[in-house]
Amino acid sequence: MPQIELDDQVFRVAQRRAADAGYPSVDAYIADVVVHDNNTEADNLDHFFTPERLAHIDKAEADIKAGRFFTPEQADQELAKRRAEWLLTNPH
Repeated sequence: MPQIELDDQVFRVAQRRAADAGYPSVDAYIADVVVHDNNTEADNLDHFFTPERLAHIDKAEADIKAGRFFTPEQADQELAKRRAEWLLTNPH
């Protein structure tokens, strides 16, 4: 079977995206991306909604309905705090 080489950084991104989308491997993720890349049926996005992705969406919906979410102001504060912490450990 033919194989391709990926830069380490590209592989790590593909690895993360494959895991996030519920693919069993990077190979399966890349194959699916390539197969659907030239898909002329732009309205058919079903292949993006894996069981794992749908479960994540359902959990997020339940959290929102239960009031477990950040307001925009809280999100801004949290991001500012994390940015400040990051800048302390990662000077320019």
